[in-house]
Amino acid sequence: MSKDTNVARAAKLETATISDALDRLGIVGQCYGVKGRSPDFRLAGRAFTMRCGPNSTPPGTVGDYIDDVPEGAVVVIDNGGRTDATIWGDILTEIAHRRKLAGTVIDGISRDVHLCRSLGYPVFAVDHWMRTGKDRVQVEELACVVNIGGARVAPGDLLVGDPDGVVVIPAPHEDAVLDVAEEIEAAENLIREAVRGGMRLDEARAQFKYHQLQTKQN
Repeated sequence: MSKDTNVARAAKLETATISDALDRLGIVGQCYGVKGRSPDFRLAGRAFTMRCGPNSTPPGTVGDYIDDVPEGAVVVIDNGGRTDATIWGDILTEIAHRRKLAGTVIDGISRDVHLCRSLGYPVFAVDHWMRTGKDRVQVEELACVVNIGGARVAPGDLLVGDPDGVVVIPAPHEDAVLDVAEEIEAAENLIREAVRGGMRLDEARAQFKYHQLQTKQN
């Protein structure tokens, strides 16, 4: 999973712009409530997915997959939004950073945020708290379709994260989503240039169809 063309395109776009493009195309890809553990974190890459659940007896594991994640991938963990036990900590962060993964996205919580911040390894989660997931959480399935903040993520889907949150672009639609997002970005840049040149904002928005940029198409 090296940096491919669409990953590079997506990395240049803001999640807000991609979100508007998803809205126009009628695709739910905004991962509600999932935010960077640092406001500076950004990521772009393809999903390496897993689904977690409560521990069985004897207990299962939570991190033995990490050496199989390809360079440049985003680890995507569906822990059902669980906030009473973590699913990611400093050992996983260290290995993921060393293996040059693009980042981690969790529908759940992480811990040891000091290390991801000091290394600059992007972790996006619902929250962070110190209580371990060992003997409480286990990996149930790898390379599966998961739910991250109400958005469907399949293996290989494109994820983008920035200070506003995380969006997922489904692989079958990524060319269309990126085309629309780049169109929206260009229109908004034209509005900014027009206003800086002295045009009224309402006139600039009307000229470049600002209010229709994200409207769902029939």
